Amino acid sequence: MNILVSACLLGINSRYDSGNNYNEEIAELRSKHFLIPICPEQLGGLSTPRLPAEISKGNGSDVLSGRSYVKNSCNIDLSAQFIKGSMEALNIAILYGCSVAILKAKSPSCGKDHIYDGTFSKTIRNGNGVSAQILIDNGIKVFNESEDFLSYLE
Repeated sequence: MNILVSACLLGINSRYDSGNNYNEEIAELRSKHFLIPICPEQLGGLSTPRLPAEISKGNGSDVLSGRSYVKNSCNIDLSAQFIKGSMEALNIAILYGCSVAILKAKSPSCGKDHIYDGTFSKTIRNGNGVSAQILIDNGIKVFNESEDFLSYLE
């Protein structure tokens, strides 16, 4: 199976701070599946490193519909880059026939079910990131790294 995976979870230094979130359990999936690393923020044209970003007053669905925006810690609107990166991630998923994605929790791009609230206070609220939302909207099963993706893949 081809699986879209947040690049940071595979040890690629793509986080906003140039770090990664390596997850051995996810990396070990490569013995049975083809893992396709993506960083929607980089795909949208943002550099690494970059200032942290959060969705302000909404969620990924709201950003995609123009009702909310993604801002960085200097209050610069990055919605266009996040939407572009999400569209590119979707295009890659379609190109490789991915029906599953494993994405980084809490991220304004990749977060599923929970994201930071836009205040840069580490407060979590319900909602999906922009890329997670566009993948879900297009029929791709999305997991974050703490969910039980293994039983789904077996």
